[in-house]
Amino acid sequence: MLEIEVKYRVEDLQRIETRLAEVGARLLAEREERDLYFNAPHRDFARSDEAVRIRQVGESNWLTYKGPRTDAQTKTRREIEVPLAAGAVAFEAARNWLEVLGFRPVRQLHKKRRVYELERNSRRVHVSLDHVPGLGEFVELEILATENDFPAAKAELLQFAAELQLTRQERRSYLELVLSSERSE
Repeated sequence: MLEIEVKYRVEDLQRIETRLAEVGARLLAEREERDLYFNAPHRDFARSDEAVRIRQVGESNWLTYKGPRTDAQTKTRREIEVPLAAGAVAFEAARNWLEVLGFRPVRQLHKKRRVYELERNSRRVHVSLDHVPGLGEFVELEILATENDFPAAKAELLQFAAELQLTRQERRSYLELVLSSERSE
């Protein structure tokens, strides 16, 4: 499965929430996410455009691998996500496991996220409204699709972004944005 994603900087998340209500999107979750990103001992993920992270949402934890982006217009990439046991002990065990294998922590990020869902032309679209301290506010649109369905799903996602009047596309990950802002300080 491919994760087809586009991200946009916004100044007013309330305007987007109003528009989402108008098109029938439903709020699935409001949560805080803690992501701890790692670099590999055998290659530099910044150069290979990959990511490995542990994500914690409340008591839930996931280990995620994101492959390199495969499309110039979107942030489409292969994603493998593995649920872990719940709680802080499991989070730290996963961290220790990665470190023993030679992975090193790069950066921890926190964000507040409101997740909406809607159906468009038989496709489930997830919309995340994010506030990332130090970076600002963003909207992420995402559809999961097979490789065969990629062109149509991508077109659907870009059309929806246009309908929401999202114009300031951001192809960099939150990790890339944070590291870039730290280098420029």
